[in-house]
Formats: sequence, structure tokens, C-alpha cells
Amino acid sequence: MKFGEKIKDARKKSGLSQEEFAKKIGVSLRTVTNYETGDRYPKKREMYYIIADVLNVDINYLLTEDEAFLLKAEEQYGYMGKKQAQTLVSEIGALFSGGTLSEDDRDEMMRAIQQAYWVAKEKNKHRS
Repeated sequence: MKFGEKIKDARKKSGLSQEEFAKKIGVSLRTVTNYETGDRYPKKREMYYIIADVLNVDINYLLTEDEAFLLKAEEQYGYMGKKQAQTLVSEIGALFSGGTLSEDDRDEMMRAIQQAYWVAKEKNKHRS
């Protein structure tokens, strides 16, 4: 289940309208709509915590591994780090599309590639 679907499902289970939910998390109705359709994701990690608290769900429920990776890349390396990580995720995703890898194998491969990203970033940091 994708982030937007998780938000929508948890919001409905909480008995909140989109407007009520938007007010509780401090964003516009349009932002909530964009979250639920998958057109937008929270920009800051803190928002995931706020959403999780309001919807009474664990933050890990909201984050896929790719989303957690992107947030960590942004926290550690700023906007450019996030952009590099997004490019990596989308290119790797395209590599596996239409393939015969199981979902578990794909996830394991993504974890290995993400780990390689962190190792490369750390090595580059020490070269500077």
C-alpha cells in the first residue's frame, strides 16, 4: 500500500474528513488531497510524526523503505542529496519493472543499493 492510500485509509478509520484532518495536522485541504492521491509527500520528517500521531498509527506504517531513504538522504545531505537519492530510486525501480524478481528479492536489492549509496557518500565526505 502506498503512502497516500495509507493516509486515506487511516483517516477514514479515524472518522476524520479531509478538512478535519488538514486542520489537525496544520496544512491546507489541498495538501491533504495531494497526499492522498500520491501527488505530494510531506517535505519534512516531522510532518510524518504529526500525521502518525493524529491518525494514531506507527510512523513506520506510513514510511516505505524508499521514503525513509529519501528523508534520511535529505536530512544528511540536503536538497541535492535527496535529488540524487530520488534519481537512484527511480532508475533502480525502472531497472526492475516488468522483471521476474519477487517483491522480497526486489526489496533486498534496493536495501543493498541504498547501503552502497551511504558508503559512497561517506567515502566522498572524507575525500573533501
